[in-house]
Amino acid sequence: MQLVQQLKGTNCRITLLDQRNHHLFQPLLYQVATTMLATSDIAWPIRSLMRRREDVTTLLGTVTGVDRDAREVVLQGGRRIRFDTLVLATGARHAYFGKDAWEAYAPGLKTLEDATTIRRRMLLAFERAELTDDDTERDALLTFAVIGAGPTGVELVGIIAELAHRILPPEFRRIDTHRTRILLVEAGPRVLPAFSEELSGYATRALQRGGVEVLLGHPVVDCTSEGITVAGQFIPARTTIWAAGVQASGASEWLGAESDRAGRVRVEADLTLPSDPAIFVLGDTAFVQSDGKPVPGVAPAAKQQGTYAARVIRSRLRGAAAPGPFRYRHMGNLATIGRNAAVIEYGRFRMRGWLAWWIWGIAHIYFLIGTRSRLFVSLSWLWAFLSGQNSARLITQKETLKEGERDR
Repeated sequence: MQLVQQLKGTNCRITLLDQRNHHLFQPLLYQVATTMLATSDIAWPIRSLMRRREDVTTLLGTVTGVDRDAREVVLQGGRRIRFDTLVLATGARHAYFGKDAWEAYAPGLKTLEDATTIRRRMLLAFERAELTDDDTERDALLTFAVIGAGPTGVELVGIIAELAHRILPPEFRRIDTHRTRILLVEAGPRVLPAFSEELSGYATRALQRGGVEVLLGHPVVDCTSEGITVAGQFIPARTTIWAAGVQASGASEWLGAESDRAGRVRVEADLTLPSDPAIFVLGDTAFVQSDGKPVPGVAPAAKQQGTYAARVIRSRLRGAAAPGPFRYRHMGNLATIGRNAAVIEYGRFRMRGWLAWWIWGIAHIYFLIGTRSRLFVSLSWLWAFLSGQNSARLITQKETLKEGERDR
């Protein structure tokens, strides 16, 4: 999307192809999963965004391959689309480290479908706990496990704790949602490993004060619909969420290109495929170094790559000299921990607490697309802050009961 915006006014015919009809602001996806925001607050129809761009044709389709010799993108169903220049920015999915069967029990968080699935499972857990007379089953239903203590995992458990301990208690009669057990499981030695040890320690203490159990240094060794096994102990948990790793899309296989262990395509310093300068690979799909360090898979990096690739294409259209190699400008790390608690790190500058929480919110509102989204998200957050009520607690899809639950 950034590249298409930056190519406005050029003599290009652009085909914008996606397997979904919307553009998604992923940094706030966890707030949809945890009932803070509605899906329409962080996603916008691509056709609507491109309605004034007559140079852009938007197509809905799923890519299954790239025919480099014929210069064609192959779609599901056999349709082919020709290209002169190809830009692949197909993102990443969850990585289960060889345990792909776990995805059925521990969904990750990369799409709107993922978010609504997690929200449905989480809300149904409370509803089923209210319904059951079995104390053991109730405890399992009121146990939530989040695997992975990066920003996504930390932000998830922070809001789940707020939901269980502050928002839901007045609404249930047969259960005490204060008894909800919330686990954050991390195989590494600390939470938020991309932050300094000082801010990581602050985040851990803030989560623990909010009622979150933080389990560090122990990977999950098994995951089923009944719970997880960690540190040699089985923990009954009916709701498990995966936030532990990502795997790039299948772009490297489509291109027959070299990739790293995460499946990211190794590209040149100008973000093009080695030996094929007509093909760019951007964002989570690409592995590239800047100043000797791998560029992280974060939204600011992807947007910067989109802007840079547009500059390269513009220079080629003008017959001008190409810009220098891509350089990533680090915009700092931000993570929210819960109500009135966040951490910010930019070089040696560090901030934590309620002021960091407000800055985190302002920064995310700023990067949303359009006045309507900024207004709606601001009002949703203000309403939740003042009233203690989240605005998106709807179970919108009936889920089939698992075998045995009909008798509970």
